[in-house]
Amino acid sequence: MSLEAIRYSRGSLQILNQLLLPHQSRYEAVRGAPAIALVGCLSLAVELQGGAGGPGLAALVAFVRDALSFLVTARPTAVNMARAARDLAATAVQEAKREGATEDEVRERVIRCAELMLEKDLRDNRSIGDLGAQHLLQRVAPGGGKVTVLTHCNTGALATAGYGTALGVIRSLHHLGRLEQAFCTETRPYNQGSRLTAFELVYEQIPATLIGDSMAAAAMAHRGVSAVVVGADHVVANGDTANKVGTYQLAITAKHHGIPFYVAAPSSSCNLSLETGQDIVIEERPGQELTDINGVRIAAPGIGVWNPAFDITPHELITGGIITELGVFAPEELRAALNSTVSQGGHLDGPPQ
Repeated sequence: MSLEAIRYSRGSLQILNQLLLPHQSRYEAVRGAPAIALVGCLSLAVELQGGAGGPGLAALVAFVRDALSFLVTARPTAVNMARAARDLAATAVQEAKREGATEDEVRERVIRCAELMLEKDLRDNRSIGDLGAQHLLQRVAPGGGKVTVLTHCNTGALATAGYGTALGVIRSLHHLGRLEQAFCTETRPYNQGSRLTAFELVYEQIPATLIGDSMAAAAMAHRGVSAVVVGADHVVANGDTANKVGTYQLAITAKHHGIPFYVAAPSSSCNLSLETGQDIVIEERPGQELTDINGVRIAAPGIGVWNPAFDITPHELITGGIITELGVFAPEELRAALNSTVSQGGHLDGPPQ
């Protein structure tokens, strides 16, 4: 059974405080691009269930729009929250325009839409895990052997509704009996790998080894890494991706060693309105994350700090493919695959600008 980052029931929302892991399990905070989108929408659902917004349809719709616009500022690099906010706001507007619509009906429609997002995220993650595992095995172990996978940051049940994206691929490999072991990087400066990914792997008894970020090249050279699988906060039209800082150097290193490099992300993280990764806004974090550890200063006072939370991996380095719930695509195939989804009624054209 996977860990739960989100515990939701109608009118109630609990979020696991991952800043306290692995020492304490307390529900209250949130991280991870898919989880942030889900929690933002579900928090609005809880408010609506409690009677927030209104009175009157116009005031209720304005409340929904304003709340969602504010939530989008929580994660500017990730596209998931902006897309979820757009879709949920559009639902409120459309329902309010329906002849005879009431406040209660608009509330119920928005709440149910948010709940369906949670259900879909879990289904999509399982598909990502299974599709990615099968593709990876066909690529690197067609004879039926076991594989060793290196991953970065946290992309598991703690970052999503459950199961995970890149870590979901590792889970699926383990369930198939085809995983030799997983290497997870510590992921400085916030240590999502050592605090969260390692916690999930130990919790589920998946064979795994923690390494420092600076050990990845040595692991690829000497420890039999078969493939690298990472997540993504934002994938643009040409296949460039934004992910936790350190991903770019892993892609370069994997290319040097001839190791397939995969990106695993739901289609909701894909944004066809941006052409290249240079168009993605990169969030920068406080310098204290680098200068201090657990509140203790480790860096020389007065030193300058540059602390981007994400970096851009160019599409030509994604040699394994981009794993989505729709299938596994080479970066140059992604646009056509997503456009096909749009033509069938999907919404993959990016957040409102």
